[in-house]
Amino acid sequence: MNMTELDHAMRKLRLGGMASTLEVRLIEAQSEKQAPIDLISALVSDELLRRQDRLLERRLKKARFRDPDKTLDGFDFGFAKKLNRKLLFELATARFVEKCDDVLFLGPPGTGKSHLVQAIGTAAIHQGHQVYYREAHLLIEELMDATLDERRKKHMLDLQTVPLLIIDDLGMRKLPPTAAEDLLEIIMRRYERASTILTSNRPIDDWGKILGDNAAVTAMLDRLLHHAHIIKTGPKSRRTWENAALRDKGAES
Repeated sequence: MNMTELDHAMRKLRLGGMASTLEVRLIEAQSEKQAPIDLISALVSDELLRRQDRLLERRLKKARFRDPDKTLDGFDFGFAKKLNRKLLFELATARFVEKCDDVLFLGPPGTGKSHLVQAIGTAAIHQGHQVYYREAHLLIEELMDATLDERRKKHMLDLQTVPLLIIDDLGMRKLPPTAAEDLLEIIMRRYERASTILTSNRPIDDWGKILGDNAAVTAMLDRLLHHAHIIKTGPKSRRTWENAALRDKGAES
């Protein structure tokens, strides 16, 4: 085979990583007088790296993050000095996913909950886990649509089996009357089988009022809190903190 034929054969075998670096690796092997095993090892490493990168890209896309560029390094801890940083960085190792623990983020709007959970979700993907992120109202809407289209069973199975499900902004928007039962079913199916992160701008004691079903909320919280890490954000939002800092700076000048 010549180079063109070899390239075509590799791509036909879905060895695109090898094909893309073959010419460079051959030149390198000749110039450094590498043993055949070293050339093969380099090509296999190139293929593995390409596949890992593609898998990572697919998982990041499938997660459906609202803001996919969020990271813990990019979070401004200056306005959130009371946050438990040690716990946050521990969560970023994704060991809680392996143990099927849950996490609740509670705090007023604008205190960084969405940023933090998406950052932790991204870190979990880099650790090899599949993640699915939805805002609470979209999660319920999609489940209702799946019910109407007779896809509920499959959709619920997808929600049940993803290793890390992130439900963001519970209490931010009004939810339909079935929301409490739907959320309870999701949590029950995932209990001690997979990890769930849930954020809310309302205290846990208000969830029964928000969802309109105290019994369902109680049953849901019994399961969520059994193996849960709780992180409280705030009390001030980032915008409030920035405005206060500007006022202080103006007063000093």
